[in-house]
Amino acid sequence: MRKYIFISCGAFLGAILRYLIEQVDVPNYLAYIPLNTLVINISGSFLLAFIATICLKVWTIDSDIRLGITAGLIGAYTTFSTFCKETGLFLLNHDYYLAGVYIFLSVFLGLGTAFLGVAAARKIERLLEHRKLK
Repeated sequence: MRKYIFISCGAFLGAILRYLIEQVDVPNYLAYIPLNTLVINISGSFLLAFIATICLKVWTIDSDIRLGITAGLIGAYTTFSTFCKETGLFLLNHDYYLAGVYIFLSVFLGLGTAFLGVAAARKIERLLEHRKLK
């Protein structure tokens, strides 16, 4: 039961955070690509990879808290369904080029930032191990 409470609390915070970021108006942006959703999903990819890696390698965090952060907070923060809806709207409007660019950017940058998240967590792990050896 405890893990469901942590997941629910994380999801509550993640959904609010996503909503707030979706409301940010980027000045001088022509809105061809849904920038807010892209930023949310890319930052979520980094955070999920970083937190999952650091929790397994460096910090000993209770599994229920880890679930609350990863499945709850980051799961509610990121938004695959909005990405699909926005891509579908591009396709319905025959904006195939924009749909392709949006899909490419989302997947390429999402995977890239996930890789960076794992790399950053491993770098922190190595730094902490190096400090212990001194």
